[in-house]
Amino acid sequence: MPEHTSPVGSYNEWDPLEEVIVGVIDGAAVPPWHPAIEATVPPEAWEFYRRNGGSGFPAEQVEAAHEELEGFVSILEGEGVTVRRPDPVDQSASFGTADWTSTGGSSHTFPRDVALVAGDQIVEATMGWRSYYFATHPFRTIFKDYFRRGARWVAAPKPQLTDAAYNPGYAAAKPETPSPDDPFPDATSVITEFEPIVDAGDFMRFGRDILVQRSHVTNRFGIEWVRRLLGDEFRVHEVAFVDDHPMHMNATFVPLRPGKVLINPERVPELPAMFAAWDVLVCPEPAIPADQTMYFCSRWIAMNTLMLDHERIFVEARETELLRLLEKEGFTPIPVPFRTVNTFGGGFHCATLDVRRRGALEDYLS
Repeated sequence: MPEHTSPVGSYNEWDPLEEVIVGVIDGAAVPPWHPAIEATVPPEAWEFYRRNGGSGFPAEQVEAAHEELEGFVSILEGEGVTVRRPDPVDQSASFGTADWTSTGGSSHTFPRDVALVAGDQIVEATMGWRSYYFATHPFRTIFKDYFRRGARWVAAPKPQLTDAAYNPGYAAAKPETPSPDDPFPDATSVITEFEPIVDAGDFMRFGRDILVQRSHVTNRFGIEWVRRLLGDEFRVHEVAFVDDHPMHMNATFVPLRPGKVLINPERVPELPAMFAAWDVLVCPEPAIPADQTMYFCSRWIAMNTLMLDHERIFVEARETELLRLLEKEGFTPIPVPFRTVNTFGGGFHCATLDVRRRGALEDYLS
């Protein structure tokens, strides 16, 4: 395959990283309360959303997360990686459609959630939260630049996100014991099949094969839209894990390099059949304290790592057991403080969108 003629070229999660978008936390706001929020965020944070929707997060936490992100960027640039940053945005500003109004959230902090890079193509996600309706806009300056320089760029159909898009009875439909054969029945999803809804965080790239999970922010309609868009160049496989409130795959099933994957022991009782020949690393219990405030996600965000290349991997500095495990398995962990960013709902994988990795399209699973 010829060298990339586009500034965008990334097929997997492990080839040497050359260019990346890293999010920013400044201007983040608390999303307003909504069934889609209830379905995905930790129950202990529900009251916080009810009280503070539309306002800012605690200033000292925003500042601490800002410092962690800037420190991470400095390390990336020190390794020769080109880093791009989104435009500033005030997420507390009100917006809406003819059907509803909302304020924003912290989507500009986590570019992985808002766009999928498949080869030389950027695919903007739809996003299932009303508060993330304009989530891709802070990245448009970057996307336009890439397009002008030769990248392909497409946006998924803009959703209406009317009440028809949501299932208010999702919680009552949850079975007491999820079936391993169908851990996420249709009736238990907070989103319906009214229109295509996709969060890019529910996708994971393995060269020609791309995995996707159906979740509270990605429906079958959206998966089929992406499958048809990517056509014959990529094979899109739907997978399911045991998760009470599925939203994004990168704290559940994390590829490290060809033949090796890191899994969440609570959510992955067995590997998808196509990974039968792969080595499995079981993520140890996270070091994040059980009583730490987590606004958007669980403590398993600790396994949300980022490969710099086949050996070097970014890991939160206090995740001692995970650092030790990776080192034992022949990786070179790069410990970086990121605990406050974790609190806002993401790790190194969420906070980045790897725009270019040095490598070609390959087949790792057939």
